[in-house]
Amino acid sequence: MANSSKLVSCVILGILAMRCLSPHSCHLEPVPLFVFGDSLYDVGNNNYINTTAGAQANFPPYGETFFKFPTGRFCDGRVIPDFIAENANLPLILPYLYPGIKDIVKGVNFASGGSGALDTTSPESVIPFRTQLGYFKQMETKLRNKLGASETKKLLSRAVYLIATGSNDYGAFDPNSTVYQSYTTKQFVDSVIANMSSVLEGIYKIGGRKFSLLNVAPLDRLPAIQEALIYHGRVDWAEQFKNFSVLHNQQLPKALQKLQQKLKGFIYSHADFYTALNDIIDNPTKYGMKEVKSGCCGIGPLKGTNSCGGKRGIKEYELCGNPEEYVFFDATHGTHTLYQIIAQIMWNGTSNITTPLNVKSLFYI
Repeated sequence: MANSSKLVSCVILGILAMRCLSPHSCHLEPVPLFVFGDSLYDVGNNNYINTTAGAQANFPPYGETFFKFPTGRFCDGRVIPDFIAENANLPLILPYLYPGIKDIVKGVNFASGGSGALDTTSPESVIPFRTQLGYFKQMETKLRNKLGASETKKLLSRAVYLIATGSNDYGAFDPNSTVYQSYTTKQFVDSVIANMSSVLEGIYKIGGRKFSLLNVAPLDRLPAIQEALIYHGRVDWAEQFKNFSVLHNQQLPKALQKLQQKLKGFIYSHADFYTALNDIIDNPTKYGMKEVKSGCCGIGPLKGTNSCGGKRGIKEYELCGNPEEYVFFDATHGTHTLYQIIAQIMWNGTSNITTPLNVKSLFYI
């Protein structure tokens, strides 16, 4: 499998070299961006569904750094798809549920904070991954009505599909839950990966060919988990979250290689969020960061209680003065600064962090 991926990578890079000899030979047409996933990528879809405050970020201080007002992004500013769109010379990609959305030719964002790869992960309060696929199918029909079948097929095959999911499937871990007691760790991870692969095949069948996948972050290093570990002695939780992250990240590349062998024209970029975030936390000064353990917004010794904004059942929260110095904005989400760094790693990353291609390459194929 590894040799096959290397061969595909070499062929693609050869095509890039021939097509992009001058700045004017690339991007002859805008490359659309379609986004799927969870709160890492949600730009406001959860603003428009009947959900709980825990699955929303449409209140201050979210959004304060860049937009100066809350947009529904689980961050103090922009999230990863915003930076990818900027690098690709695209406007900010709107949430699919944004009222009156019209400009779908340049892309649409279907991501929903709190969603997982499994339909059973918060099904009543978010937009599950498979439901996002259903929305994508609805959008494809709208495009065909607007552009015709032939042009729609070209547009969807030219587009890049940005996907981040899986974290919430593991983040909902409760050792007393019958769901987790019914599976071994490997069985549960296998079910998450299988559902991810199924939805990717669904996107492919509708027309997608170029995919960017983000693996799962080191969940045990989030302020919520670190606080439970350090101050409440929950060693079992920290270890279980680490096991989920490690096993998921071992299985995901294998699943992507299988899809590439199975589906003609399937091209992907796999970004190692796990390694990148660990490096940032372990070497913060290299990235211009200072605070790597505590969140900027919330309560608790490490701001590990998700009270940011005072809308999630706990009104009390504290807010740091300089979120740009922090890795984490709240108990489980990164800052504008962190997401900008991760987006640049995804965009320009070398083979030690993005394989077999980086995201920039997907836009030039």
